[in-house]
Amino acid sequence: MRTLDVGCGINKLPGSIGIDRNAASRADVICDLDHFPYPFRDSSFNALQAVHVVEHLRDVMKTMEEFHRLVRPGGEVFIVTPHYTDFSSFCDPTHRWHLNSFSLRYFGEDNAGYGYYSNVRFEEISVHVKLLALWRWLGFEFLVNAFPRYRRFWEHYLCYVVRGKVIEWRLRAIKK
Repeated sequence: MRTLDVGCGINKLPGSIGIDRNAASRADVICDLDHFPYPFRDSSFNALQAVHVVEHLRDVMKTMEEFHRLVRPGGEVFIVTPHYTDFSSFCDPTHRWHLNSFSLRYFGEDNAGYGYYSNVRFEEISVHVKLLALWRWLGFEFLVNAFPRYRRFWEHYLCYVVRGKVIEWRLRAIKK
């Protein structure tokens, strides 16, 4: 199984091909992650992971389109980013984007009603929100992840009190 680790840094996923802009990383390929296309053929990978990367890049929409191009039909994309209510989302001056658990819905089946943003589609396999430790211990993390309607309620009304930490998406590329 061929996996691309985008923005791998010094913790490249074992067995993967790492790509990063930083020459001090353990990347196999050094390139500017804001310039497309990346130096790989279409559908070159079975899986792709981008852990704490998309919040640093210039254009989330084009980045997701590039991820879609790189994975085979049915290939999985794993993305991790800070939740916008976490301290780390705003304290890092290299973060350009502050996302919530619904930010990637524009690539879903109904594209959140905004089909003109992108033609690429991903099926959402899972969304997992990690909360700060106190809220996890009190059971809020279970509620947020077990019930999508509660997650929406939490995002709308509670997330600045019951703060998020990290969002993890597992997506499947839909290609015709």
